[in-house]
Amino acid sequence: MSLTRNRFRRGAFPVLFEDAFFKDFFDVSPKAAVATTNVPAVNVKESDKEFNVELAAPGLEKEDFNISIDENILTISSEHKSEENVESEDGKYTRREFSYSSFSKSFTLDDQHVDIDNIKANYEAGVLKLSIPKKENQAKVTKSIAVE
Repeated sequence: MSLTRNRFRRGAFPVLFEDAFFKDFFDVSPKAAVATTNVPAVNVKESDKEFNVELAAPGLEKEDFNISIDENILTISSEHKSEENVESEDGKYTRREFSYSSFSKSFTLDDQHVDIDNIKANYEAGVLKLSIPKKENQAKVTKSIAVE
């Protein structure tokens, strides 16, 4: 396969251990579920001409994403901060909630089969879409080799 996912890029612990050791079992509110589930789901589809990567990240803006390639590693990351204030009439906080979420997903690209220079990204309706074109097939060479 020409496009593979690196599973151990998020935080100090592998993703496999995070749910087992760091999940808050007592807070089952929907807001808590959103706060602890900050790694978006990814779909990768391969066709004859390209790979299509879809990353579900609702609530973000296109400016929140950072997409980079370093030594054939495609990394998609994001940091998002938000703040919600509910104040009383006298200006004292009755509730103030901060929210910070970040993620990073990495994929190994096969530079012999992927056209790195023509990767395109688009963010629409909560889904980041990347189009990763494959290189044109080289003309097949037929050659006879004499046995000595």
